[in-house]
Amino acid sequence: MPGEFVGRVAVITGGSRGIGREIAVDFAKAGAQTVIVSSSDVNLAAATKTIGAAGGPATVAITADLRKLEGVQQVFDTVKAKFGRCDILVNSAGAARRYAPETLTPQAWHDTMDAKYFTTLHVLDPVLKRMAQRGRGVIVNIIGQGGKVAGIHHIAGGAANSAIMLATAGLANAYARQGIRINAINPGSTMTGRVRQALELEAQQQGITEEEALKRAQARIPLGRLAQPEDIAQMAAFLASDQASYVTGAIIPMDGGSNPVI
Repeated sequence: MPGEFVGRVAVITGGSRGIGREIAVDFAKAGAQTVIVSSSDVNLAAATKTIGAAGGPATVAITADLRKLEGVQQVFDTVKAKFGRCDILVNSAGAARRYAPETLTPQAWHDTMDAKYFTTLHVLDPVLKRMAQRGRGVIVNIIGQGGKVAGIHHIAGGAANSAIMLATAGLANAYARQGIRINAINPGSTMTGRVRQALELEAQQQGITEEEALKRAQARIPLGRLAQPEDIAQMAAFLASDQASYVTGAIIPMDGGSNPVI
């Protein structure tokens, strides 16, 4: 969508790698002023080069720990000082650790909610209030299909994802009259660094090659392949665009048909 986001400021949390980085690339191509947020200076530096190669305005990179309210305050103080507003927010930060069920503890549940759920809610709060004052804005939450299907090693993370889904639907309803659209995407297995690491571990545990592990993973998906980060990015760009001006409160699965649930 060339030119779709010219003149708009898009903040992408978790924008230094994986799905978040590809979303930032797509938004930059469409002319957005992109602001990427990560806790890693190294990842931000690499991502800034990648996004810059896509064209568009220069990317602003902000290092912050979004689990802490002061980190969130720093991000949006910087955005306000540089641009005066945030038109589009994409929440792609927060990776929940996986646990075998017998290793779950109250602290593990707290850590998981801090990493995924509260990271998202910490960012949503100030952005929603500022968008409401302006009477417009778009938010896209990148969540995960694990919130729909209880994977044995992803119970805590799935619970966090489910909570974000409910918050997405509820806040979309609450803020629609103030001109704000809020939607979410639930990716399934997507070829990011985390999934590659998981495939490496599976190959080691089963005594097979990584290529064979990938083939087996793809065979479990009705569409026959894992998603690429670009697939998720294209949907995020659509949801943030004027083409989706009547879409709010939607939770869109992108798992290649793996989980036929409603």
